[in-house]
Parts: sequence; C-alpha cells; structure tokens
Amino acid sequence: MKKIFIIIIIAIFSLNACEEGFLDLAPHDEANVGNFYKNANDFNTALIAAYAKLQSEVDIYFEMVEYRSDNIELSAPTAGTQDRYNLDKFQETSANGILLDAWAIYYNGILRCNEVISRLESKDFSAKDQYDGEARFLRALTYFNLVRFFGKVPIILEPVSPEEALSIGRSEVSKVYESIEDDLLKAISQLPASYSGEDVGRATSGSAKALLGKVYLTQKKYSEAKSTLDQLLGAYSLQNSVADVFSVTNKMNSEIIFAIRFNKEVIDEGHGDWFTISDVSISPITEVLKNAYDASDDRKNLIEYTQLGAAFKLKKFYDESSATTKKVGNDYIILRYADVLLMYAEALNEIGYNASGDAFKYLNEVHERAGLSALTSTDLHDQTTFRNAILKERQLEFPFEGHRWFDLVRTGTAKSEMSKNGIDVDEFRYIFPVPQTEIEKMNNKDIFDQNPGYN
Repeated sequence: MKKIFIIIIIAIFSLNACEEGFLDLAPHDEANVGNFYKNANDFNTALIAAYAKLQSEVDIYFEMVEYRSDNIELSAPTAGTQDRYNLDKFQETSANGILLDAWAIYYNGILRCNEVISRLESKDFSAKDQYDGEARFLRALTYFNLVRFFGKVPIILEPVSPEEALSIGRSEVSKVYESIEDDLLKAISQLPASYSGEDVGRATSGSAKALLGKVYLTQKKYSEAKSTLDQLLGAYSLQNSVADVFSVTNKMNSEIIFAIRFNKEVIDEGHGDWFTISDVSISPITEVLKNAYDASDDRKNLIEYTQLGAAFKLKKFYDESSATTKKVGNDYIILRYADVLLMYAEALNEIGYNASGDAFKYLNEVHERAGLSALTSTDLHDQTTFRNAILKERQLEFPFEGHRWFDLVRTGTAKSEMSKNGIDVDEFRYIFPVPQTEIEKMNNKDIFDQNPGYN
C-alpha cells in the first residue's frame, strides 16, 4: 500500500478531516472525481485511500472505547483533555469535540467506500469483485462502529449531494445491522482467503467472517455467530505468546486476521507513541485492570512499562522511533484469532452450557496460552459462571485493543463493572449523543433527533 496512492487520492477528493461533516458526503468537484475512475489501477488507488482513512480513526476510536471502559482513567482534566475527561467520567454532551470528529471521520470513510462501490458497477476487470468486497468490508466495519457508538445513524450506501443528504434521517438500529450483514455476506463471497507481497493486510474472506461473527454476537444471534465463526477454526493459529502477537518484527502473523497497517519508515505512514508517559506514577491504567491478573498470567507483563530514554513505553505497544521519520509503526489490530476463539466459546455457552462441551476447549486455548491452568466444569459449573469467565478472559486478553467497553455493553454488565471503578453509569450513556452540529445542519427532528437522555 504505497504512499503515492494515498497522496493522489487525497488530492483528488480534497478532503480535510477538520472540515468534514455529515453533509460533506460527495466531492465538491463531481466531474473530476468521475473522470478519475477509468481502470483497475484507478480503483485500487481509491481503495487504498479508503484503507488510509482507517489510520486517522485509531486515536479517536481508542479514546471513545478505552477511556469509556474500566481499563484506563483520567484523574483530572488538563489543558486539551477536557473532552476526553468528560468521556471517561460519563459527563459528555453533544458538543464534545471528540464525538464530532468521530462522526466526521467515519462518514468520510463511508464516502470513500461508496465512491468505489458505486463506480465499480459499470466496470469490467478481473479484480472488480475483490475491490467491491474490500470496500464493503471497510464500510461494514465503519458502520459497525457508528451503530455501537451512536445507535441510530443515517445509512448512506451511494454518493449523495449535500442537498440530498438533508433528507436522509437516522435509521433504526436493526436496519443498520441489516446493512452491515448484507455488506459482509457479499464481501465473504468476493474476497480471497489470503494475499501475498505488498497486498498483505488487505481485507480477506476471513476478515469478513470474523467481523460478521462479532456483528452476530453483538445482536445476540448466537447460532449465526457460531456457524460463521466455525468456518475460521484452524484457518488461523495462536502465537506462542501474546507478546509475539504485538512484536513489530512479527507483523501480520498467524494470529492477525485484520489490522490497520502503519510503516514508520515512510513519511506520513507512521504514528506517535501509543500509551507512552513521562512518569509511571501517573499511569492511567486502573487498579481494577491491574488487580484482575493472576501473578502467573503472562499477559500482565504487557500492561507494564519499559523505559526508553526519558519516556516510559507500554510493553504491549513498544516500538523504537525511526531515525528518519521520528515515528513508530505498530499496526493497530482489529481482529485476531484469540478473539474468534473466545467469541466462539461465548456463542456455544449462550446456545447451551455443556460441562464437557467444546466451549471449554476454545476458552482454554487462550487461557492456557497465558501460562494458566485449564478451566474445568468444577471452576465453571453453569452457564452464568462460564459467561463471567469469558468476560474476564476477554479483559485480560485484549486490554487497550478496543474491545472492553463494547463487551460490557453487549453483556449487560457495564453498570455493575464500572461501579467497581467508582462510576455510576446511566444506561442512556451506553451510546453517545449525536453531535449537536449535525442536528443543527439537518434541522429536522422528525428524521434526525437526539438520543434519549441527552439535551
């Protein structure tokens, strides 16, 4: 995925994240954009731009899910962190700048996918179905985040003008999920199982299956989740240790199903340090998370820091800056095989607890990899204790990977678990308020209203 592609397409679309909004759903110069899509290379360039948009989503996604969870917290706001503090303390309003940026960035990502999908319809070249499948996967991933963050959201599946956008209201959550499922089912049929060379990291049929399994699990469609995730068993494999999964010298290893790619040696393709602090005494990691680990759990080491110069870097995201670009290059993992195994075990248990069933097998593959003794029906003697064990295992396995808050909401445990961190969560805050600027742009509360509980 070459930098020149990204530069070309950004120039074509003339997109600026700080100016994007829900109404900016079509390029200003429609004729120029239309003339751009002539051959397979042009579509590949546009598709690379859709992947590139994911890079700008990482920081905002992290703030919206990790600070929302019981994994990290801010003790007090500082200059420039008031919006983050408000998310962390469940005090955000519809004026929160992080939420506004998220809405704009996500819908701009959808714009890029829609351009590719709509213009592919009239073309005929060998990679057409693959490119369509990739764009649909990226669109589904984006809508999955939007619906989990905001609930009802506008479904935009083709390029529209700003004038047309004014008539598109927020769709019911069920309709958004239907659209996500449709995109992923089609993507599964169109995408290859793997790539080679520079194409490694593009969405595969396995990526689409793993995401669809998560979409089903989120909706409590346990039988559908089981049958979808079952297709991935054995197609990937766990690394020998969790540390191996995140090693920057071991990218796109056998456990990675989909990740947002970065390259620190290419200008504008690296990123700043994740989770680096100057003083370990002010770490945002909660005591709740630290105390959740058994002393013999290998994963505990990954949420500790290692010193590099004057900085302390989290071991999970450790990388040394490039001498050339001064950036680091960790990939941000979206889907990995450990997640599939735990989702599969969860689906099996929700379908029906079995003291000698396969759910124990798949839970223990992840549990024992961490250096812990296998769990048995003596430890987990019914559906409830198994359910609780899965939730805990996911917290221990995936801290700072963007899963914990959604796990708490999905399992109905957000209120009880966050109370252990001293926070009383009103249920209406399981989703965020729609940015007030978007409501004002639409100016039609019949089709574009605010989420209940927010002013």
